[in-house]
Amino acid sequence: MRVVFAGTPEFAAHALRAIAAAGHTVVLVLTQPDRRAGRGMHLHTSPVKELALSQGYPLLQPASLNVDSNDPIKKREAEAAVQAITQTPFDAIVVVAYGLIIPQAILDLAEQLGRHGVFNIHGSLLPRWRGAAPIQRAIAAGDEGTGITIMQMDAGLDTGDIVLTEAIPIRAEETSASLHDRLADLGARLMVRCLAMLETQPALARTPQAKEGMCYAEKIQKAEAEIDWSQSAVEVERLIRAFNPYPGASTMLNKQSLKFWRARALPQSLMAQYRDTQANSPGRVMGASRDGFVVCCGSGALEVLEIQKPGGKRIPAAQWLQAEKSEYGLQFTKAIA
Repeated sequence: MRVVFAGTPEFAAHALRAIAAAGHTVVLVLTQPDRRAGRGMHLHTSPVKELALSQGYPLLQPASLNVDSNDPIKKREAEAAVQAITQTPFDAIVVVAYGLIIPQAILDLAEQLGRHGVFNIHGSLLPRWRGAAPIQRAIAAGDEGTGITIMQMDAGLDTGDIVLTEAIPIRAEETSASLHDRLADLGARLMVRCLAMLETQPALARTPQAKEGMCYAEKIQKAEAEIDWSQSAVEVERLIRAFNPYPGASTMLNKQSLKFWRARALPQSLMAQYRDTQANSPGRVMGASRDGFVVCCGSGALEVLEIQKPGGKRIPAAQWLQAEKSEYGLQFTKAIA
């Protein structure tokens, strides 16, 4: 099949590789403009752009697809992109974590006679976790499972009909990094299966999303990653796993910001090993453990396993505690009390 592909991060690049490897022809790629990032604020290209350039795919990077934009530059770029799609022979459009709204004009163009429409790979079991950050939100909420939905796109935010779906469990020590990779593999496989089905069927069965169970996965804000020690140890552990690798769960110690990368809620059976447990306040180090150190939470305690100081590397928490020359009484706080 001839595919127009729109996507930006590695999650999308994974799908693009699989589509091409399955023998489909990528006739046009859209990705977001290069962004400045890092300490030097250098321009960075998206993983999808890097892949498109390496394979020689036609590439566009409009800042918007809104032809009615009040910004003349964005309007001009949007008009050029819509014209390019209009003039490109294609059978289907695949959208994966693109980051720009697909306008109704393109949706209509893809539904014309002989074409199959616009399909999206979404990293949750819709209608749960519509929106920008379904992987992080599922872990932070303590969901036992998630999955991939292949959706036929409409004008709403992740509201289109479901074409394919497959569930996977969220593992006990799952981070956003590990779950991202598992879902990227699954999404790529399901999208290839969807395109194969389209080659033999004029239309696929479409199931409207359920009205119950809908919730939104809002974009992650850095301020959310600050640990609130008044929460339970289970909630803090989920936060640390959800925000690994980005933006990293953080806390303050003596006006220094630290990031916690690995931790686990301490089993209740081990709580008695730590002295003055009842006297500890949330955020206070209760003592060293075999693999790190233990911090009191609003309920329960958290065993911290991996930590990072500003400008430093991730190191075992036990090594950090040894350098602090204290096993008890250190008090972690929020940046703003």
